[in-house]
Amino acid sequence: MSANDANQLSTIFTVTGSALQAQDQRMKIIAENIANADATPSAPGQQPYQRQIITFKDVFDRALGAYRIKVAGVTHDTSAFGSKYDPSNPAANAKGYVQTPNVNPVTEMVDMDEAQHDYQANLDALDAARGMVLKTIDLLNNP
Repeated sequence: MSANDANQLSTIFTVTGSALQAQDQRMKIIAENIANADATPSAPGQQPYQRQIITFKDVFDRALGAYRIKVAGVTHDTSAFGSKYDPSNPAANAKGYVQTPNVNPVTEMVDMDEAQHDYQANLDALDAARGMVLKTIDLLNNP
């Protein structure tokens, strides 16, 4: 295995590792959104849970000569809150309605499915690179 081959494998491990970390963070944010989809305020004047959205950015790593993915930030979804009739809730307005989170569980599940597929694709790339390393070691040990 040449030094260039080793550098390329190192780049693959680093780039896919950064993508795995980013997708892991994405899945955590989605899970938090799902967990709070039915949360309502407990006192008048409080806002319900606000959906979070994660964004990514490509960062060029000069040492690798390749782009890595990083979390650019987590923002709040500014779409309107829902409402439901629940006059027994202490946060209900004068008409008996309570604001509900702006989380759509179906959207979150679709996002989770996409994040899981992206995560798996990066695991597959790592596994392929690992297989190449093992095959190379085997060839070197058994000429």
